[in-house]
Amino acid sequence: MQETDSIAELGRRLGYHFADPGTAAQALTHRSAGPVHNERLEFLGDAALGLAVADMLYAEWPDLAEGDLTRMRAGLVNSEALARLARTLGLGDLIMMGIGEQHGGGFQRRSTLEDVFEAVIGAVFLDGGYVAAREVIDRLFAEPLNDLPDPEQLKDPKTRLQEVLQARGIALPEYRLVASSGPDHAREFIAECRIAALGLSGSGRGTSRRRAEQAAADEALNRLAELQTPRSPFA
Repeated sequence: MQETDSIAELGRRLGYHFADPGTAAQALTHRSAGPVHNERLEFLGDAALGLAVADMLYAEWPDLAEGDLTRMRAGLVNSEALARLARTLGLGDLIMMGIGEQHGGGFQRRSTLEDVFEAVIGAVFLDGGYVAAREVIDRLFAEPLNDLPDPEQLKDPKTRLQEVLQARGIALPEYRLVASSGPDHAREFIAECRIAALGLSGSGRGTSRRRAEQAAADEALNRLAELQTPRSPFA
């Protein structure tokens, strides 16, 4: 696709007309394609997204605490969420990149899609200001915002487990790395989460120690939910 066609198509998909087509072209240019690329626009777009999404959440949920709003924002603007929006817009088809990067499937890479999405938002912000960027962001995030789970569900398992135990005056769990295996590029970790006061533990696997601990905490939460004896503090 020619550059002018890509810019026109980008505007159509965003529902926005670029006054400066050069800004749109830069947003679609990967660093492998030349010295004028989209990395600075990524920086700008990241900031504009953070502000706009925070503004949306603040207005939509006036009674939510800061921590809940932060988790909801993270659920909307994390790497996978932005890459998913980029795929929905078909931005991979519009990216201009070097031959080597193209042959390596770079236009499908999650990090590349996340970056180009942020750059596109940065380009709209630079071209039309915050109001224009906000209008585009409102349209793009309407469905993800509507699909957000309850704030409690957005908490990671370690946080949820900690809050459950603290609410019942039980000492916090201890985490222990049980084992790790595999080559450096594909390590697997096994962690244990032990709640000594209850004689209860959970184990989990993950591609990092943090993920293994989260999985172990999740299993511990499931086991807590199964405690139904009258003498249990969770009955």
